[in-house]
Amino acid sequence: MIPKDCKRLAEVDFPIATVSRHSAREKSIRHGHPSTLHLWWARRPLAACRAMLLGLLLPDPCDEHCPKEFKTKARELLRKVPGKLGASDKDLRDSLLRFIGNFADWDHTANQTFLEVGRGLVKVAHSQDAPLVVDPFAGGGSIPLEALRLGCEAFASDLNPVACLILKVMLEDIPRHGPQLAEELRQVGAKVKQAAEKELAQFYPSDPDGARPIAYLWARTVECEAVGCGAEIPLMHSFWLCKKAKRRQALRLCIERPKGKPPLVNFEIYESKSDDDISQGTVNRANATCPCCQNVLPASRVRTQLVAQRGGADVVFDAKGHRIGGARLLAVVTSQYDGTRREYRLPTDRDYAAVRAAHRAVAEMSKGALPDEPSPAGGGSGAGRAFSVQKYGMMTFGDLFPARSKISLVQLARQINLGKTDGALRECLALVLSKQADYLSSLCTWHYHNREKVNHTFARQGLPFITDFVEVVFSGNGSGGWDGLIDWTAMAVESASLLGSDSSVQIADACASPLPDDASSVWFTDPPYYDAVPYSDLSDFFFVWLKRTLPKHPLLRDPFDPKNPLTPKVREAVQDEVKMADGRPKDRVFFEATMGKAFAEGRRVLKDDGIGCVVFAHKTTEGWEALLSGMIRGGWVITASWPIATEMATRLRAHESAALATSVHLVCRPRTEKETGDWSQVLRELPKRVGDWMERLQAEKVRGADLVFACIGPALEIFSRYTKVETAEGREVALAEYLEKVWEVVGRSALEQVLGTAEAKARNGAAGALEEDARLTALFLWTLQATESNSSAEDTGDDEDETDDDDEAPKKKTKGFSLVYDVARRFAQPLGIHLENWEGRIIETDKGVVRLLAVTERAKQLFGEESAQAIASRVEKERKFDPQMMLFPQATADDVPQIKGRGKGRSAKTTATSAPSQRAPTTLDRIHAAMLLQAGGQSNALRALLKTEQERGPDFLRLSNALSALYPKDCDEKRLLDAMLLAVPR
Repeated sequence: MIPKDCKRLAEVDFPIATVSRHSAREKSIRHGHPSTLHLWWARRPLAACRAMLLGLLLPDPCDEHCPKEFKTKARELLRKVPGKLGASDKDLRDSLLRFIGNFADWDHTANQTFLEVGRGLVKVAHSQDAPLVVDPFAGGGSIPLEALRLGCEAFASDLNPVACLILKVMLEDIPRHGPQLAEELRQVGAKVKQAAEKELAQFYPSDPDGARPIAYLWARTVECEAVGCGAEIPLMHSFWLCKKAKRRQALRLCIERPKGKPPLVNFEIYESKSDDDISQGTVNRANATCPCCQNVLPASRVRTQLVAQRGGADVVFDAKGHRIGGARLLAVVTSQYDGTRREYRLPTDRDYAAVRAAHRAVAEMSKGALPDEPSPAGGGSGAGRAFSVQKYGMMTFGDLFPARSKISLVQLARQINLGKTDGALRECLALVLSKQADYLSSLCTWHYHNREKVNHTFARQGLPFITDFVEVVFSGNGSGGWDGLIDWTAMAVESASLLGSDSSVQIADACASPLPDDASSVWFTDPPYYDAVPYSDLSDFFFVWLKRTLPKHPLLRDPFDPKNPLTPKVREAVQDEVKMADGRPKDRVFFEATMGKAFAEGRRVLKDDGIGCVVFAHKTTEGWEALLSGMIRGGWVITASWPIATEMATRLRAHESAALATSVHLVCRPRTEKETGDWSQVLRELPKRVGDWMERLQAEKVRGADLVFACIGPALEIFSRYTKVETAEGREVALAEYLEKVWEVVGRSALEQVLGTAEAKARNGAAGALEEDARLTALFLWTLQATESNSSAEDTGDDEDETDDDDEAPKKKTKGFSLVYDVARRFAQPLGIHLENWEGRIIETDKGVVRLLAVTERAKQLFGEESAQAIASRVEKERKFDPQMMLFPQATADDVPQIKGRGKGRSAKTTATSAPSQRAPTTLDRIHAAMLLQAGGQSNALRALLKTEQERGPDFLRLSNALSALYPKDCDEKRLLDAMLLAVPR
């Protein structure tokens, strides 16, 4: 066993760059990946979990307490994998870290040599018994799955029944049954489809020419309320059917105006030659435009009409079976039996007759056969904002599905239960049916751009309302069909069958673990983050179908409230103000208190010589403070912090903002001694600790906000090793006060790197320091730098969705770069930078976000009412440029700007109280002026300005070069700045 005083590898070093590269690449790996067993939100990459677990489980060979037996046997094992192995303990550590990095590669997960070495190292390090790895927020199972891969025992628990079923199949059923389960799944799955297809044949008739429909493209409809119109408006975002380079098919509007009746909207399918001949969609942010009279039906009226239709996913028929309203079939996607290319045709009476038959069949179903549980209500400022379906009348989960989809899912569930299959196989089939539901709801869209396929329901972590949707034929050979889902699941089963089987899965509250004291060797978890993912509401979509497919399954229930028909809500650790716990809203106070209890419980079940790790990726400093405070109060000491790139830098959310590209892994130990720390000693240790860590992380190409948050962990080691920290006067120092010092040290270190030592000491009036706005801009851009993942993998994240109809108006795209206000304030305040002084001058604050104004937005501010060209003409004429006279020509001593105060969800205005009495041009102002002259092509004026600045001193060029290094590549500011610098006389 590893001695208690021996450090683990993860506490001294970690192959960040290599593991980050493999973690980011993993997002593009689909076939056979365990994540394809069933959807779960915000999964951790297996590469990061596997590598971190090895770092937590293995001792540091350079530690004096490291057992000699481990060193000897580790050398024997490492000789089996590529890489030079030196004779020193340092060489052995380097070899272990190289192996950890290489084993993070997905291609090595099934490599028997790597598996043998990885498991062998763990066994040698823990010679008595296999270590128990505990994850109380197991979710999709990445951490316990990798624990099994490394030969550990795993205890995976979660409050959510859907997560627990996924965990049971992945961690218990598959390892025990092996690859044979995949083959059985394919065989029985084919029989289930064959039987269901026979029962449902009347609802999915083939075309007379033998072609088979594989998808139906629908639009919900509303009635135009303009006087004299009354036309039916199909709610469509786009008229495209297919937009491939050599295959551009679309719908064309054909308006008929019968005398004495409302206009009729018809369509024809045609080959588009140009984007210009495609009509605009009829709906924009829930407002509908009538194609007959161009009247705009406001969002409120659209919602009212759709509420009356219970969401409008179904057709309304009259007594004779004729369509008179509701959903409208736009086109049918067909395929030949051999799966050749897709064809599109207009709907026929036969298509509507099949739908009518499905309506009658639904009406005859017994009570409870269809999901009548309430859909998520949505609303509020927390997690509930991800749901909007109830606002459109879709009050139950059954309302989310058109008639034929309901019948298909019910019939598939019936066939699964009719088959004589064992528990493991039935559970796998139930997961396939659950995945099928993801492709059969009326919230699926058609991907017409470069792939003719259906986008599943959860393109986002929510249930936003969708106006035009696709209905998949479950038995078809297109995307979202049963055959494909069976095959994907079977490949995931085959992949996971190589794992060990020493695991236990249980529904449990992380605040009340069923494990005894001192039970585990490793406590490793990825906890929820405030309101980031509303897991229980999301999973209810699957839960309502799973419990009908696996009736009376022990995991598919709420063990804390037998009367609850859905997944547990009261105990869930989430910030969602519309829900209540103990009579109080589940706000951030509730969330932070709950997480504090979970951390304390984790400390209880961990051995004194054990080790923990908490994954965190929240982007606000308040979130970090709450997390760290809970850990410290729970009895943990943070010993290391490793940022692993798990997100793609190209994802939409990362553009021009400080969105984290990494997930920070905080390594921690149980605090075993009660000791009071000295505040002055803690402060003396802090700068070196942060400085060393910044240097280490920058060598791994960790940048910006990722670097900032990754430095918090090591800084907390100094503070968290004590039960409390006191000043010389006996006052206890709060964590928030310490973190302010951490931010100050990080900020000063950053300024010293990019601007020089004087800027880091500017608050003390250091000679030669640049002005506040230069320091603020430098810190802003430094924080925005992106960590490099060195991966070219395609982003498969779930950021923004262009078809979200719930917003009232399109969001205006702004220029410049953005930071969360709290992050900007934390940097600025301890460095003597007053944000209020620069509001409206170089920054703009709105709804808790600070935006660095684009240089082009400052032209009027810098040059007054006169244009840059007019100013340039004056400069050229006089051959002289006096920035003090020419910049801010309208400023006066009393010209104090109005600034916006910080506010959540709203903006408030306050008046600066410490603004400079005179708005003198700063070095940054003069640089921006030069950039504007460069943009305007005023070369003579630019040369005159640059000559003046060279005579003034070195600050202009020093700051210009620093900003050039900080601006993101390919942004307009960097191009202007670099072009301006080329004009500087040499």
